Amino acid sequence: MCRNIKILFNFDPPVNADEVHAASLQFVRKITGFNKPSKANEAAFDDAVEEIAGISSRLLHSLETTAPPKNREEEAAKAKARAAERFRRVSPKGTRNRCLRSRRRGRGLRG
Repeated sequence: MCRNIKILFNFDPPVNADEVHAASLQFVRKITGFNKPSKANEAAFDDAVEEIAGISSRLLHSLETTAPPKNREEEAAKAKARAAERFRRVSPKGTRNRCLRSRRRGRGLRG
């Protein structure tokens, strides 16, 4: 899944129209490969974003769950921590960098 498309269901406060529109725009960008469409494709692109936003909004408002709503700030903090771990360059003993250097030399993980 595209990392720029965020989960919008079951949050407190609930999703707003701007968030649905932003997710719809990211989806259309992803499937078309356009960051910004040409003038010839602009109307079709914008129509697709609006249609997907409408459908997404109806879907989100019709879904039901018994789970308590998630807190946006807590979820954002968790996502930030996951990203920091994913992009961390050096492990506590430097083993990650050593493994990467070994792979570049063709020695595999055990060097």
